[in-house]
Amino acid sequence: MGKGQDLYRKARQIIPGGTQLLSKRPEQFLPDFWPAYYERAKGCEVWDLDGKRYLDMSYMGIGACTLGYADDDVDSAVIECIKRANMTTLNCPEEVELAELLLQIHPWANMVRYARGGGEAMSVAVRIARAVTGKDIILFSGYHGWHDWYLSANLADDKALDGQLLPGLSSRGVARGMKGTSYPFFYDNSEQFLALMDEHGDKVGGVVLEAIRNLEPEPGFFDVIEKATKKLKIPLIVDEVSSGFRLNTGGAHLVIGLNPDIAVFAKGMSNGYPMAAVIGKSEFMDAAQDTFISSTYWTERIGPTAAIATIRKMLKEEVQNHLVECGKRVQRGWTESARKFNLKIHVGSLFPLSHFDFDDKSLVFKTLFTQEMLKKGFLATNSYYASFAHKEEHLALYLNAVEEVFCFFSKIENSPENYLDGPICQSGFKRLT
Repeated sequence: MGKGQDLYRKARQIIPGGTQLLSKRPEQFLPDFWPAYYERAKGCEVWDLDGKRYLDMSYMGIGACTLGYADDDVDSAVIECIKRANMTTLNCPEEVELAELLLQIHPWANMVRYARGGGEAMSVAVRIARAVTGKDIILFSGYHGWHDWYLSANLADDKALDGQLLPGLSSRGVARGMKGTSYPFFYDNSEQFLALMDEHGDKVGGVVLEAIRNLEPEPGFFDVIEKATKKLKIPLIVDEVSSGFRLNTGGAHLVIGLNPDIAVFAKGMSNGYPMAAVIGKSEFMDAAQDTFISSTYWTERIGPTAAIATIRKMLKEEVQNHLVECGKRVQRGWTESARKFNLKIHVGSLFPLSHFDFDDKSLVFKTLFTQEMLKKGFLATNSYYASFAHKEEHLALYLNAVEEVFCFFSKIENSPENYLDGPICQSGFKRLT
């Protein structure tokens, strides 16, 4: 127990849910023992409130810090921006510079709008789709945030979203009148998508899907989606909030052969500074002028400045090649260590967003893995998000520690729960108090 755990106990009493982000709750990692708060960070190193240093081999700011914590180039640009004022009555010219850069990277697109978070940017994209088509229903695949258009799928079936990413998402507080305005389908399931189109086609205002997460697209899946949306003249919206700027500098759709009408970015495009962008074809994006989409802090200067500096560094340093190679090394290390000690795990997902699961007693082993890795000085879970700050020495230290923990697991495989120092971690959304 340390200062971070003490502070989190206080936070739970005065902040509903304990934190602002489900994915940062200590209960998702190691209840009662996760450090919870940081004092400072640099590269891939994090110091907690007790001054303990950890190597972050987990989420790297929940996927936001693709270059690493406190990157000198990005931070220098931001500090200079702050000196010249972050907000005035006039607009910042970086809005135009960033738009030109994004359109240069994505030549299929003509226009750009901004937000500061992935969920709200997805809501902007959905609003634009409904505005341009005059139709209410959105068909979607994958996870797309906390906003009403998405959670409304659970009004008809409170488990409709369970298979998309996070189970147990509650639709309480979403207007009941939104029931029947959003319907999910599974990635790679063309038949399910076509069945929804047959049922709702003339009322569908847009189709939303993640470019890629845990699955590679099946041959022909994208063709089915693109053909249907073009036939109805409705926008195909690709959510690149997680996948963008991982496989390449820009959208993963450019790599995997998906041709969207609108694409949404956030997270890794600005290395930890709030920034999001909605880009798309003018025949759809121009409808943003026909509906009210406006927010004061979408005009601040830090976000675009950070995004420009991040993207330019990515292009110069070929950052994504490094992210892919790191992911390959980690996935190979997991697999080899598990095989060495006869542990049954499943390894997968994009290399820069790697993930593994234990086949048996999954949550128990996940919690115990985090516990034992924390004792060795690592922030670790069953996911690894690659960063440019992860170097060979970090990967070697991490994989050596993984091998030691997997060796320990092979000796206690039948009773891992007996070795936990606290409760089992949570999976999905749960009320805390």
